[in-house]
Amino acid sequence: MKTVKVYGPGCKRCETTEKMIKDAASRLGVEVAVEKITDARSIAMAGVMSTPGIAVDGKLVHAGGLPDEGKLDGWLSA
Repeated sequence: MKTVKVYGPGCKRCETTEKMIKDAASRLGVEVAVEKITDARSIAMAGVMSTPGIAVDGKLVHAGGLPDEGKLDGWLSA
């Protein structure tokens, strides 16, 4: 199971990112545990300078804007 953290204040882009992750996981047949991190201090401590940020299994893979679907598939498949 992949552990995915979505960093952001809870904005529309953050919600869309979470949905994209769940949809990609379903399409790929990958189990994911998605955690939303909304605390500003926790976001900053993770090194996210622009939201939404995404960490997969503890590694920050994306920050700022919606993720590319192809890259998202790659992060979840790896």
